Amino acid sequence: MRLWGTLTDPILRQNPVTLQILGICSALAVTTTLAAAITMSAALTVVVVAAAGIISLIRRHLPSSIRLIVQIIIVASLVIVVDQFLQAFFYEMSQRLSVFVSLIATNCVVLGRTESFAIHNPPVPAMTDALGNGLGYSLVLVIIGSIRELFGQGTLLGNEMFRTIEQGGWFEPLSLMLLAPSAFFLLGGLVWAIRSWRVEQVEIPEHPLAPAEEPRG
Repeated sequence: MRLWGTLTDPILRQNPVTLQILGICSALAVTTTLAAAITMSAALTVVVVAAAGIISLIRRHLPSSIRLIVQIIIVASLVIVVDQFLQAFFYEMSQRLSVFVSLIATNCVVLGRTESFAIHNPPVPAMTDALGNGLGYSLVLVIIGSIRELFGQGTLLGNEMFRTIEQGGWFEPLSLMLLAPSAFFLLGGLVWAIRSWRVEQVEIPEHPLAPAEEPRG
């Protein structure tokens, strides 16, 4: 049950994107299509799980003075492997994702889980936590990617869902959905929806507003 909680908590209750606001650059940049969002999600999940496992295995042998350097080297090495795999087997998608696959090495979701959890826990819990955070990150990207492709192009995974006016249908694609600002507003709306549902995620204001003065009569 403890491992189950470690796996499921980051999906909604402790989602790294909607609660901790981590990794939002890729949520804005690579979600113009669902296929790109899924590919990016899979790449990050593989990297964070593998990095968590490796770092957890060697955690007792890492001097604190070089701990972060070693973590970054491990993550960067895994990112290179994933990037080369995409170029070899999914070249077109690799070109569409451009530099954002390489930027996984600096993604706060990856470095955050290796530093805050994997370095302090055995491999199985560390990889379970990493998988949960990868799935939580993936859920956000898939939701945003689905909405942007559906309303921006009328398709999902390249399959026609709405027949456009150019094809004799009724749907006029919303070109705004293919621009980065749309992802920003969709992400903001998703954060608002989740925090309206799970009110315990709403932060307490650092500077509460003073109560309004009663009118003097």
